[in-house]
Amino acid sequence: MSFRGRAFAPKIASFLVASVAAFGAAAVFAGDAHASGLYFSDRGVRPMGRAGAFVAGADDLGAIWYNPAGVADAGSAVLMDFGWLHFSNEYQRELRIVDADNTVRYVHSPNIKGTSPVLPIPTIAMSLVFGEKKEWTVAGGFIAPQVALASYPEFTDGQPSPARYTLGSFSGSLLGIPGAWIAYKPHPKLRLGVGLQALVGWFQTTVTFSASPQDRLLGAPEQPEYDAQSQMRVGLIIAPSANGGVIYEPDPHVRFGLALQAPMIVNSPATLKVRLPTSAAFDTANISGDRANVRFVLPAILRLGVEVRPVPALRVEVAYVREFWSAHKSIEVTPRDITMNGIVGAPPSVALPIITIPRGFIDSNSFRLGGEYALKLGEYTLDLRAGVSYETSAVPPAYLSLSSLDFDKALVSLGGSIHIGQHWRLDGTFAHLFATTTTVTPEEAQIPRINPLKGNAPLEAVNGGTYSAAADLIGVGLNYTF
Repeated sequence: MSFRGRAFAPKIASFLVASVAAFGAAAVFAGDAHASGLYFSDRGVRPMGRAGAFVAGADDLGAIWYNPAGVADAGSAVLMDFGWLHFSNEYQRELRIVDADNTVRYVHSPNIKGTSPVLPIPTIAMSLVFGEKKEWTVAGGFIAPQVALASYPEFTDGQPSPARYTLGSFSGSLLGIPGAWIAYKPHPKLRLGVGLQALVGWFQTTVTFSASPQDRLLGAPEQPEYDAQSQMRVGLIIAPSANGGVIYEPDPHVRFGLALQAPMIVNSPATLKVRLPTSAAFDTANISGDRANVRFVLPAILRLGVEVRPVPALRVEVAYVREFWSAHKSIEVTPRDITMNGIVGAPPSVALPIITIPRGFIDSNSFRLGGEYALKLGEYTLDLRAGVSYETSAVPPAYLSLSSLDFDKALVSLGGSIHIGQHWRLDGTFAHLFATTTTVTPEEAQIPRINPLKGNAPLEAVNGGTYSAAADLIGVGLNYTF
């Protein structure tokens, strides 16, 4: 059986609209460098040895991300560190199916596992002190998003993977955040800092759409011959932002820190390439154009910290971080002359309209406790670090999926440095992240299978099921002070 006639034209248009919509939705997954919502760990080898409690105590080039006021204490220096987030997760989908006769069935898919590649994430920065009293410090640097990228098998137990409708490969993605900062120390008790950055690069992923008609008109809703493969690419992304902070040290035993990261607005061109299903229903269809524009907002971040130094060798900080993910309300996708052509009985071409995708994210909160202790080992100084943190998820369960994977999570970290002479410091850290297993019931799930052939069947959300994840963060770094 094949579909013909005018009634099919708007359904094909809906298919392409849904394709572009998913392109925008997937783009937001990796286009961010923040902790909650889109990846499992904050960044930096030395800061993560303190579980990210590095707001008031920021005093080296790791401060460019946490609190740029701390650049005032970095001196003239070079910092290079690399972290690897070894991320793994498991998912068993539960699908609620309502047949045309209102029969309700629950189907459990085989368990699938995701694994991350070995991908070192860098922080590279350099600073220079100047001024009559050496009260000014300028810095330039580059950081990369520490995204929890996972790959999934194409087939499970001989069948197409149940993950195929929410996420695919991230091969070809490249994102980074270059920036410049300046810090000022007008008084020994006060430090001020500001910076300008931009998220730049490309994001690419693959997603599968299903064009199997609902209500079982021709077959099962996930029949493979109705699958459409797509490759989606957003970029060149250039999303400017800024951050600033202050550190106040009323006496040598205590420091207070405050920092704010401005939001990023991604407004970038996009390319969408779709391979239509092999079903005879699409024999005469072809796609013209592949350009679109994607726009969404990434959140502002507030950081607060208090560090105490009861003795010169010991430093302990308590920090609070709030990420305003509620600003990420939707994704706007504007097709650029993408049309469907050559459908029998339909207009010569069907243009795609502007669409808006709701996201449903909420603000997240992180509570962090970390510290370090310095001791002498002969000619060397050794710094020992440890920390714990707890962070709430920015993704409500109803919107949890393999393309927006986040949980309430706890982190335990250990780290250390060894100082060699007056100039060199070698850093290392290890942290483990414990994520809360989350079950999304099919009744509460809100992410539908992308299907242009809308029937009268109720929503069949594809993100129901049980999600679990864990991660290890391993990092090494080098700091050289002139």
